[in-house]
Amino acid sequence: MAEDKKTAKLTIDGKDYDLPVHTPTAGPDVIDIRKLYAQAGVFTYDPGFTSTAACDSTITFIDGDKGELLHRGYPIDQLASKSHFLEVCYLLLYGELPTAAQLEDFEFRVTNHTMLHEQMMNFFRGFRRDAHPMAIMVGVVGAMSAFYHDSTNVNDAWEREVASIRLIAKMPTIAAWAYKYSVGQPFVYPRNDLDYASNFLRMCFSVPAEDYVANPILSRAMDRIFTLHADHEQNASTSTVRLASSSGANPFACIAAGIACLWGPAHGGANQACLEMLREIGTVDRIPEYIARAKDKDDPFRLMGFGHRVYKNHDPRATVMKESADEVLDLLGIENNPTLQVAKELERVALADPYFAEKKLFPNVDFYSGIILDAMGFPTAMFTPIFAVARTVGWISQWKEQISDPQHKIGRPRQLYLGETTRDYVDVEKRG
Repeated sequence: MAEDKKTAKLTIDGKDYDLPVHTPTAGPDVIDIRKLYAQAGVFTYDPGFTSTAACDSTITFIDGDKGELLHRGYPIDQLASKSHFLEVCYLLLYGELPTAAQLEDFEFRVTNHTMLHEQMMNFFRGFRRDAHPMAIMVGVVGAMSAFYHDSTNVNDAWEREVASIRLIAKMPTIAAWAYKYSVGQPFVYPRNDLDYASNFLRMCFSVPAEDYVANPILSRAMDRIFTLHADHEQNASTSTVRLASSSGANPFACIAAGIACLWGPAHGGANQACLEMLREIGTVDRIPEYIARAKDKDDPFRLMGFGHRVYKNHDPRATVMKESADEVLDLLGIENNPTLQVAKELERVALADPYFAEKKLFPNVDFYSGIILDAMGFPTAMFTPIFAVARTVGWISQWKEQISDPQHKIGRPRQLYLGETTRDYVDVEKRG
């Protein structure tokens, strides 16, 4: 990190402290408080870390006010429209878009590592049949360290590279097998002649009695879902991966920790919540009632899939996702699906209502991705596992960046303690 000449003055009990101020390539300046406790004997207090930068990074940048998301400087809408998921994976991992030869080599390595160790099939069968696919993914990904001992040394650059490729390659197989197990169908092995998205769809929907050939429109939509969810800066699950990795934990354990965090409904379950809302509305004629409820401050109902905590403008991912949603719905038809009919009409009504425009409550990526996944035939329980497949490359990229950071140290947040001070122990017989 380059030294900055700006400083911020902090006064505590009449004593001044000068704190360095770092200027990023994009975004607000950052006050460096690393020496604050040593110099002044105080901590800062920031629940949820909403105003704290825990690291410096060159991977992803978000400007919520502008509605901007950049991967290594490239706008997400350009990547989603012109690129494809494995090329974006290469960009996130290595910092630059690949040459044709580099991309061919990368795709070959990923494609040829999609199979799982055969003994892992028994691991899947150890779960109850009604286990949630995310529970299975947390367990299986964490257990990979027991099967792939040659890629757990985080201090070895080559082992880090092998682990990275393995995780990106095998995560679709793990997710698809978790789905197959939950619906009582036999596992489908990956095929090297298919692209990443088509391979995943086939492993989810093919059965021995009838092979599944993915329609190019569906494969492209799935590839876009992967691309648009590949990384999202220092969100909860990414921060979890970084915190786990700060202890030196193996990569499989770190990614399993990220999956566990993503499982939370406040993080990875947004598109599932959106679809459940559409099903609650039920029919098109009930939309005015729910629109009125959304405008009522005293009503707890909120339109899921509209607005975003980070983006205070349009979600830059939503425009491309809407294109895919329209293509998928045109392909599959929605005339007999009341949930998708409600989604299309709710989108139309909300976008035409000045109230939602003023509040900047525009449909976000979760609104459209949930519609697409439902139309493809995925149950809502698979929405978050698919999110995990997409986000794996972001987690790995952030993990690799942290491991190689010379400022790297184990994470150890502080606290504002509000409990009892020192008390003397009293024997149980003497307590009243």
